[in-house]
Amino acid sequence: MITALLIANRGEIACRIIRTARAMGIRTIAICSAADRNARHVREADTAIEVGPASARESYLDGDRILAAAQAADADAIHPGYGFLSENADFAEAVIAAGLIWVGPHPDSIRAMGLKDAAKELMAKAGVPVTPGYQGNDQSLDRLAKEAATIGFPVLIKAVAGGGGKGMRRVDQAADFADALASCQREAKAAFGDDRVLVEKYIDQPRHIEVQVFGDHHGQIVHLFERDCSLQRRHQKVIEEAPAPGMDEATRETLCAAAVRAARAVDYVGAGTIEFIADASNGLRADRIWFMEMNTRLQVEHPVTEEVTGIDLVEWQLLVAAGAPLPLAQEDIHLNGWAMEARLYAEDPSKGFLPSIGRLDLFQTGYGGRVDSGVDEGDDISPYYDPMIAKLIAHGADREEARQNLMDLVGETAVWPVRTNAAFLHRTLAQPDFVAGHMDTGLIERHGDRLTAAPHPSAAALTRAAMAMVPRSHQAGFRLNAPERRDATFLLEGEPVDIPLHGPGEAKPAPQMLVAENGAVWRLAPWRAQAASGTSGGDGLILSPMPGRILSVEVASGQAVTQGQKLLTLEAMKMEHSLVAPFDGVIAELHAQAGAQVQVDALLVRVAAD
Repeated sequence: MITALLIANRGEIACRIIRTARAMGIRTIAICSAADRNARHVREADTAIEVGPASARESYLDGDRILAAAQAADADAIHPGYGFLSENADFAEAVIAAGLIWVGPHPDSIRAMGLKDAAKELMAKAGVPVTPGYQGNDQSLDRLAKEAATIGFPVLIKAVAGGGGKGMRRVDQAADFADALASCQREAKAAFGDDRVLVEKYIDQPRHIEVQVFGDHHGQIVHLFERDCSLQRRHQKVIEEAPAPGMDEATRETLCAAAVRAARAVDYVGAGTIEFIADASNGLRADRIWFMEMNTRLQVEHPVTEEVTGIDLVEWQLLVAAGAPLPLAQEDIHLNGWAMEARLYAEDPSKGFLPSIGRLDLFQTGYGGRVDSGVDEGDDISPYYDPMIAKLIAHGADREEARQNLMDLVGETAVWPVRTNAAFLHRTLAQPDFVAGHMDTGLIERHGDRLTAAPHPSAAALTRAAMAMVPRSHQAGFRLNAPERRDATFLLEGEPVDIPLHGPGEAKPAPQMLVAENGAVWRLAPWRAQAASGTSGGDGLILSPMPGRILSVEVASGQAVTQGQKLLTLEAMKMEHSLVAPFDGVIAELHAQAGAQVQVDALLVRVAAD
């Protein structure tokens, strides 16, 4: 039995592992970089050890430092989570050589599935259907071009050591092949240190379907059914679900049996995922689904499998790593309902999914679902790592109930001032093709403009917020026929907007309020007639024009300032920007600190007129 577990990861997955380990009575040891000293996974673990500076390469990717931390903390096992060193066979061997339990597959299994060309050859020998293509050793342009012509365009060039969409190019005609190949090889060399590629048939309407498998040290291997991960943006998964829409029992049985054969071919132990690509042009058919690759680790989307099977996959990982047999036989694993997961990221879809960093002054989600997160309200989103805030997971008796539950969970999510993709997720969940289950990996790209457009609050939401800002004494004026109505000017994200109010008299509203609707959040502030032109708009609010770092703050709270006086200096996009007072006044609010990272539209200073 494992008694002390070091989690060689951070964020959401580290917190997820800690939760299960604690329930099993296992002492948990977190590692952190200098940037993560106060992170949630550090707070939740029994012990935390700093292993290096902010750079992942010098901390979370430094196997020697992590091993030293494990030994210093008397750990007897290491769980790598996903990403970072989770599929690094050399690190797995080092852990085992140090006398520790590696919570993962054999290093040889990781190596066998680590290179796409070798993995495809191995799978073909095991009787697992593979995508038609070429994965030979001859990497010359002439040979690759000839193979592409034989396969038939369009084809897909893929880096042998690739992942996450890097080193991948679609080629529609022979004339474009050479340039696409050179580009793919350069990217693969830079990302993976290996410029070898394979060429395979491009599937016009691809579905990404994967099967969760699990093996133990006693030769048992089972599957836990399939997940559909077709909702992607630039080969990155956005929304996942289990089971796969349109999957009949015969096709499911064939697919899952192929996944078990794939795992057995590498003597697999622990949690793994066999990824398949399906030609969905005529629905899901067993003869049109092919092996793509294997992920020799726990997947980001594992919660949807947990929700439909009732199995804690991390618990199984820890039990199996300690030598226990699988808790259930195949015939005892059943599907129950439907589950969906959406990945909540700190990014702005309307600005090309530009990452957003800074403090989570507000972070709340809806109820009735599962939220796996590595941050709490008040924590910072760092510029150093993946900007995932949380995974939002919902379950239902059927697909429509799960979808509606996830829409509620996403729609009631409010994050500020960090920007998120919640509104984008909400729109995607309501997209008609997705609602009908008719999706492929290109759905988001086809409907991108409508899904990523900057959201705007409804008139009703604005009116409710504006009325809440006005003191109740100023809303009086009740009449039996109809209340008196007037329009008042407010600033919505710095732009003036007229909002109808009910009730007579001049109101002096509160300084500002947040408006939240369908996953989006906006700041609403009163318009002040005495405001002059400047960087803030009419209400004296000084906002960050872009993500950046505050170099210096020149004023203090309560200080008198004059129009044009420099208030602070912001470093952004490798340039320094001076933010100045829009009019004569007093520093009523000061939220800027030298050295702090801020995101676009963060409130830095409020100047009140004299």
